[in-house]
Amino acid sequence: MWKYLAGAASALLLVVAGLMLGRVLADEPKPALPAAADPLAAPMAFGDLPEPPRASERTKEEKRFDRYDKDRNGAVSRPEYLANRQKAFARLDTNGDGRLSFEEYATKTSDKFARADRNRNGTLDRPEFSTTRVIRKEKPRCDCNPVKAAPQADKAGGSDEDEG
Repeated sequence: MWKYLAGAASALLLVVAGLMLGRVLADEPKPALPAAADPLAAPMAFGDLPEPPRASERTKEEKRFDRYDKDRNGAVSRPEYLANRQKAFARLDTNGDGRLSFEEYATKTSDKFARADRNRNGTLDRPEFSTTRVIRKEKPRCDCNPVKAAPQADKAGGSDEDEG
C-alpha cells in the first residue's frame, strides 16, 4: 500500500516540477535571430508557403463526363450513357438472343455452386459451403520507394526443359 502512495506522490511531484520549469522557460526572453542579407538564405516559415491546389468535385465530374462522351461533342447521348450497361448485358447474354434468362443471369453463381458441390448431391454441407466465400482483393498500398527487380541474366546454352 505504501508503495502505491509513494509512487503517486512522486508522480505528482514530477508534474508540479514540470509546470514550474515550463513557466520559468516561458518567461525568459528568446534571442533574436540575426537578419540575413540574402532573403534566399533565410529560413522559410511554413506560413510563407502557398497553399497547394485542391481537386474540386467539378474536376472529378468533368473527368466522368469525358469518359461517357465518346464522340467528344460536349454532350452525352442516350446510347453513350447506356454503352457500359449494354456491354455488361452482352457479356451475360451468352446465346445472343437479346433476352436475359435466369440461367444466363445466374450462370456465374450456378457454376460456383456446381464446383463447390463435390459429392454432387445438390446441397452444400459446411465444408463445401466454405469454399464459396468471396475473396476480396486488397487495395494496393503506396510504395513510395519501389525497388526495381534486377533483370535475370539469360542462361547460356538453354535449359533442360527446352531439350526434348
